[in-house]
Parts: sequence; C-alpha cells; structure tokens
Amino acid sequence: PDDYYTEFQSNAILEEKFAGLGPYEVSNTVIESEDSAIQNIRIWYPAEIQSGSGKYPLIILVNASNMAALNYEPFFKRLASWGLIAAGNDDRQTGTGLSASRTLDDILTLNTDSASKLYGKIDEDAIGIVGYSQGGAGSIRAVTEYNNSDRYKAIFTGSAAYAHLALMWGGCDASKVSIPWFMTAGTGKSDDAGAADITKEFGGVAPLSSLIENYNSMTDDVFKLKARVSGAEHEAMQIMTDGYMTAWMLYHLQGNSEAAGVFVGEGAEILGNSGWQDVEKNG
Repeated sequence: PDDYYTEFQSNAILEEKFAGLGPYEVSNTVIESEDSAIQNIRIWYPAEIQSGSGKYPLIILVNASNMAALNYEPFFKRLASWGLIAAGNDDRQTGTGLSASRTLDDILTLNTDSASKLYGKIDEDAIGIVGYSQGGAGSIRAVTEYNNSDRYKAIFTGSAAYAHLALMWGGCDASKVSIPWFMTAGTGKSDDAGAADITKEFGGVAPLSSLIENYNSMTDDVFKLKARVSGAEHEAMQIMTDGYMTAWMLYHLQGNSEAAGVFVGEGAEILGNSGWQDVEKNG
C-alpha cells in the first residue's frame, strides 16, 4: 500500500525517522527498454528536479525473485522523498546482475540527453545499489563483475541469497566487494533454517553463517556492517530494513551527518537497537 511505511514502528529515533517520508515531493517516469528482461525502467525522483540546478544521488534497486519494480512503487516513492533518484526495472530474475548493469547504463545516458527530465540531474559520483534476496546476489555481481561496476559508491543487501544458493544464477564473490556494504538478514527460519551444512541442505535464504562469511571475506579498509533483524522472516525484510537502508544511502551518497549516527562509532544507534542483533562493523 502507498502508506506501507506507517505500519513500521521503532523505539530507535533515527530508524523511525528514516523509515518514514522525507521532505521532498516526488515525480516519476517510465522508460521502455529494448531488453526483454528489463521491459521497463521505472524512475522516481524529487519533483523539484526540473526547476532546480542541483544534482541528486542515484540508487538502483535489484528485484527479489519473481518481483518487479512495478510491485514496489510505494517503496521507490518513499525513497525518492529523501532527495534521491530511485530506479528499478521489471526483470524478475536478477541474480546475474546483468539487468542491473544495463539499467545503470541506460539511466546514465539520460544524464547527457537534453530531452530527458534527468538531463544533468544525476550525481554520477553518488550511485548506490540495493538488492533483496536473489537481487542481493545480483547486486553483489553488479558491483564486482561489469564494466560499470566501479560506478557504485555503496551497497545494501537485504537477505542476499547465500553463495551456494546463488550458484543457480552463476554464483557471486563477496570478497570482490570494495565499497561500503551494509549486509542484513532476518533471524526467522526462512532466512536461517539452522542447517548444519548449507552446502548440502537448504539453509534458509540468508543464514547467519553467510553474513559472517561475506563480512570476513571483505578487506578491512572498507566500511562494512552486518546485522540481523530480530524475529524477521524473509518476506518482511524489505519493510523491516527500510529505515536503516535509507540512512546508509543518505550517509554514503549525501554525506548526511544525522544518518551517520546510525552506523558510525561506539555510540552508533544500531548497536543499541533491540530490533537488531548480531551486529558487527568496522567503522
């Protein structure tokens, strides 16, 4: 529903704030793609974009299995209300990261097209990517395997399919991620089934062991953060991580100092938030 974010409540001040609407009015546009998997590229942006001279960060969303951007319209609208350009496509099988890569290329052409509403409005030094479930694996590949992978400045994954599960789309290598990464999962059985060996039996979509493996595989010179939402099942992760996902992007793409308070230092809000557990970070 359009007001889905009103159903979320948190005792943590910043999480509650960033899970809600931002101060910007929002507009949107749809671009038809020649790519049969992408079908349409759907873009939401601050309405003031056409009257001002400023540039705005861009976020690419990578869909979960059998989902498309058309299913997430309220999500995009809310995200854009924080002064971001939020874009996705209608690809329902995103695990290779290819459609995300092509979508980014297509959107960046709009930045140089004088006939486009986004002409000169995209801050190409502030691009982030967000992926859920299969799309989490796809977003890892999008930032590590393509000619435009170095365009991204930050990544967030919600219950990214663990490495052995992701082999059905060709696998992904978390050790290659070299940009700030906030990796999350739920503690419910759909994300962590408690399997003894997740290479031999289904371990849930994103067991704790996969977050630990991904976290440890990254170098320590990059800001990395892993955390699980207490009690959350897989299908709830998009809503349950909305606030901190938004804060992560505002911090890394806009330099938002208030959003930084969620993550940075010993007093980071997430460390004392009872809704989150298994938190580990290096910043």
